[in-house]
Amino acid sequence: MKKAFTLIELLVVIAIIAILAAILFPVFAQAKLAAKKTQSISSQKQIGLGLLMYTGDYDDTYPRNDDCQLNSALNSKFNTLAAGSDPSSYCNGSANPGGYAFRVNHYGWQKWVLPYIKSVNLFIDPVQKEDAYSWNTLGELNGGYQLNLALTGALNSWNRALTSSFTFRDPFLGGTTTAVPSPADAFILMSGPYNPVVPAYSSGNASDTSHTTYYPLAIREHWYGYFYKSGGTGPCSTTTTIDPTVVPYGNQVPLSYTDGHTKTIAVGDFLGKTPTAATYGAASTACTGYATPNGGVVSSVNPANGWAPSSTVGSWPMWGLN
Repeated sequence: MKKAFTLIELLVVIAIIAILAAILFPVFAQAKLAAKKTQSISSQKQIGLGLLMYTGDYDDTYPRNDDCQLNSALNSKFNTLAAGSDPSSYCNGSANPGGYAFRVNHYGWQKWVLPYIKSVNLFIDPVQKEDAYSWNTLGELNGGYQLNLALTGALNSWNRALTSSFTFRDPFLGGTTTAVPSPADAFILMSGPYNPVVPAYSSGNASDTSHTTYYPLAIREHWYGYFYKSGGTGPCSTTTTIDPTVVPYGNQVPLSYTDGHTKTIAVGDFLGKTPTAATYGAASTACTGYATPNGGVVSSVNPANGWAPSSTVGSWPMWGLN
């Protein structure tokens, strides 16, 4: 006659399994996140190298063109128009959905480097790929990897008079790789949600309103508001709790630098390498522009004409300030 488990023995086995599961499941989750982090850094590095390859083909100059190209959407579901069709409604915002799916500008900067990396999937961060911020209804990628517009600049010239206001958004260093003072320290890409670009600080030109200069948004208070949860008494009303949506990889921010290498740095290190608003000479602490893509400019802090970083700002090489 076979001996069966008693109820007590069965409950003990179930309890042991539950304890083991409680111990192992977080380990499995951490291992999965670590694998995604490795994949994200690899993708970001390839994109950064794609940017360098672009500059090699275009006289050392970062991309910043503005165009409208039929069936050029990164999200392939929009690329269904017949050859010869007018793509304008997919570039001026009037198509619904996909109002900017064919626009080739800083909102879709990924198209500038796509010929060099050949894969749209590389632009989608493995943590964010199932997130609502990955694709928007306009046919663009909201986040994943953000381009530093202060170094590249941007144009708003498609279907627009070249004399219109702010048609030319000129990078503060001129837009070439050789103009960056310390290429191994200045970042060109960062990982993050919400926005396809690292916002810039815009300064108009009193004598030529078609031009504005993009300076880096190197304001420590702003980045406190970006990295940390709100509702506290810290800079930009932040708490001391990092937002895992923004920083999913264990307090580490992946950055790609202008010399082609990619690495992660701690949030505290990022903040320490960023001047305060007072040091920078900024008009405000810029506690805005986090969760809504806004064209690459924190619109509420456009300084007066002629503004530039304070002459006493010092050296902040992560931002190209030397």
